[in-house]
Amino acid sequence: MSDLSVTILPETPADAGAIDRLHERTFGPGRYARSAYRIREQFTHSLDLSFTARIGTLMVGSVRLTHIRIGETAGLLLGPLTIEPPFRERGIGRALIDRALATARSRGHRLVVLVGDEPYYGKSGFKRIQKGAVSMPGPVDPARLLVAELVEGAFAGVGGTIRPDWDAG
Repeated sequence: MSDLSVTILPETPADAGAIDRLHERTFGPGRYARSAYRIREQFTHSLDLSFTARIGTLMVGSVRLTHIRIGETAGLLLGPLTIEPPFRERGIGRALIDRALATARSRGHRLVVLVGDEPYYGKSGFKRIQKGAVSMPGPVDPARLLVAELVEGAFAGVGGTIRPDWDAG
């Protein structure tokens, strides 16, 4: 039996093309219409907080974090998280999320938001944001707007519109 060990590595500029192709295969052209993409197209993700998953030399997954502001509060936006379909349900997505969150926490970041399914992301500490507390540019299902506090109580009193954090670049 061959070794299918997964290696999580920091994203590098050389990974950009492979990650773009991975996103194209897994999300299709409709990905550009999503609210989270509207934020990401205005401001690039943070390479030092973004990771790839590989089995040998084959890239099988990616996760990115982007600096944002919610009102006046600094935070991070997780996503896109994508795994090659044949490698899903093997814990690769969770490993990528956990690595990204641990790295963000170790660098002093306090909270991370995303648009996704609570049953999946809840395993990594994400919880639904109270309806109306925050908004995003464009439509988003409020039940899919989630937050993970990297520091207990970091989301208390936070509200407003999610937007790129131009000062973090």
